[in-house]
Amino acid sequence: MFTTGQWTFAAIFFVCFIIAAYFAYGKDKALHQKVYKGSYKILIAFLIFIALLFVIKVSIKH
Repeated sequence: MFTTGQWTFAAIFFVCFIIAAYFAYGKDKALHQKVYKGSYKILIAFLIFIALLFVIKVSIKH
């Protein structure tokens, strides 16, 4: 499906993206903690929703 080169590119891109995002938003950390307080709950709910969709897909497939 994917070549080794594509997987390598994806891994390098992902690592570079995370590093860039860390430095870009690192300066605003204090502001984000004040303004977006409790936003982790939304992230957890979203991840649970995605996992639920996956479980439904797998259970319907079998």
